Amino acid sequence: MLILECPYCGVKAEETELSPGGEAHLKRFGPDSSDADFEAYMFARKNPKGVHFERWRHAYGCGKWFLAARCTATLEVFGTYPAQSTEPPVEVIDKIKAKRPDWKGFK
Repeated sequence: MLILECPYCGVKAEETELSPGGEAHLKRFGPDSSDADFEAYMFARKNPKGVHFERWRHAYGCGKWFLAARCTATLEVFGTYPAQSTEPPVEVIDKIKAKRPDWKGFK
């Protein structure tokens, strides 16, 4: 079972207490963008086997959105951090690199 720690309230919650929100760190495109950019934003998502950055909501807790870095193959969680972050914190990147030396990097 996947267990994530909410960076806001500090509760370690099972995935049944959380709501997934899809891929994190997407560049958002609005109605004034090109059709190709808007289509890519709306429909194109990564689905990697390995390290992935995701959005989660602590639905049955504080209700806040946060971001998580985890391995989709093993469910290993490298860390969680506030949703307002534009990129993963250095501590999370360091944990990923320590466990996955072959990791290609963020983005």
